[in-house]
Amino acid sequence: MFCYQCEQTTRSRRGDGCANSVGTCGKDAATSDLQDLLIYLCKGISMYAHRAAQLGARDRDVDVFVIESLFTTLTNVNFDPARFTALIGKATAVRERARACYEAACAAAGRTPESLAGPASYDPGKALDQLLANAGQGAITVGLERDGADIIGLRALVLYGIKGAAAYFEHAHVLQQDDPAIYAEFHRLLNFLAENPADVNDLLGRALDVGALNYRVMQSLDAAATGRYGHPEPTEVRTTPRAGKAILVSGHDLRHLEQILEQSQGQGIHVYTHGELLPAHAYPGLKRFAHLAGNYGTAWQNQQTEFADFPGAIVMTSNCLIEPQAAYRGRIFTSGPVGWADIPHVADGNYRPVIDAALAAPGFAADSAPRHVTVGFARNTVLGAAEQVVGAVKSGALKHFFLIGGCDGAKPGRNYYTELAEQVPQDCAILTLGCAKYRFNDHDFGNIGGLPRLLDVGQCNDSYSAIQIALALADAFDCGVNDLPLSLVLSWLEQKAVAVLLTLLHLGVRTIRLGPSLPAFLTPPVLQVLVDTFGLTPIGEPKADLAQMLSAA
Repeated sequence: MFCYQCEQTTRSRRGDGCANSVGTCGKDAATSDLQDLLIYLCKGISMYAHRAAQLGARDRDVDVFVIESLFTTLTNVNFDPARFTALIGKATAVRERARACYEAACAAAGRTPESLAGPASYDPGKALDQLLANAGQGAITVGLERDGADIIGLRALVLYGIKGAAAYFEHAHVLQQDDPAIYAEFHRLLNFLAENPADVNDLLGRALDVGALNYRVMQSLDAAATGRYGHPEPTEVRTTPRAGKAILVSGHDLRHLEQILEQSQGQGIHVYTHGELLPAHAYPGLKRFAHLAGNYGTAWQNQQTEFADFPGAIVMTSNCLIEPQAAYRGRIFTSGPVGWADIPHVADGNYRPVIDAALAAPGFAADSAPRHVTVGFARNTVLGAAEQVVGAVKSGALKHFFLIGGCDGAKPGRNYYTELAEQVPQDCAILTLGCAKYRFNDHDFGNIGGLPRLLDVGQCNDSYSAIQIALALADAFDCGVNDLPLSLVLSWLEQKAVAVLLTLLHLGVRTIRLGPSLPAFLTPPVLQVLVDTFGLTPIGEPKADLAQMLSAA
């Protein structure tokens, strides 16, 4: 086992990365190694699918399998070795489909197919002991002695960005989005990695290509969500429970939440969101359900305490899952890519077992005193007030925007984001998204020029919306994004955040502050290239950083 794909990775004098029997996230060595092997086989699938796409051929089942498989390997998604054993078995069959598709396309074009090696032909075995014995073939550190840590780190940057983009595209796929060109780009980039590239400039270029791909993916996801549920609207969300039976839905997936709402309607059950699903309350197509009662709890790292206190059924729809505790192990379920051994998994969209568990649980005995937060300031709402925003900036009433958002986490250092938000001057506005908002979204920041000073743009999945706000403001002021009175201060944890960062770099956004610690896979020389090229800056001390950002405006 060796894994350094997330911010919570073990850091020591012996090197940065989780290399023991269990990672910081709770992933055991077997699961970690099986994930590496699955990714290796997906590269082999993409070697064939990429060549088929160049000849105008595709197999949609092949496309979907690769995206779904990549999502399962993200941080805090799937911890079940049995699920990965099954996926690896399926991967070899899917690879044969991809090869057949490629060879048929070659025959139709009168070409001789290439004979592909490496992950395109590798036999991992079938039994678990064989898979684990062969898993080293897919380790992220393969080639370290030959190519060096800089190259391995850059390959990791590309791979982790691809994985994050795949997660976003799977969310779009669940909402019936399908774009052959996007799938083809995933295959092209995985094929690139399958060749073990060792040129720094090529790797940096492909990393920016991942950013471009993720921008298209996020655009597709935005279209899927707003097309099905309407544009988010400013909405007060209750954050305290009501008396009655209850289901808690965590993760990111709007479609799974919708299915639960549809199937639990009229059952006398209140449905609550948790974590990154808080912004779901702003969508007209979801808040129409009267039993969508509010949001319970905060960010993912607090779930073991919050889930234990929740007196109902719990569904985890995507990352981030932590090891279920005994207090609620009998009433938590997984769906979509999520998995934990011996935890019931809803694979067919039938949430009847969840509803039955909620009805059997005690539920909340009484209403709690109401408290609320406001969500729903996505691009359509903010740009609808663009004239008001521009006027406030030009009059001097609104001097600066701070985008403070991203992933939350348990490691020390994340109070930086709370302290920074609290110290932002009264004549400045804060945009936020992702679960990092829980560091300060219950604070009263007041208003400025008739607008709330704190604007919750949505999930990390809504990064496209935040980008569109910035681009529209740049257009209104006839300047570039880097010339706006706007500072980006991001908190990262996992591979979705890597994909978003690469998108921002692809778009030419500079001087992004990133924390609480920098990715372990970025070696000092690679980090220096990002600093020199893009002005990427580690966070420091809130007061000093704030002064520097305001002085640079």
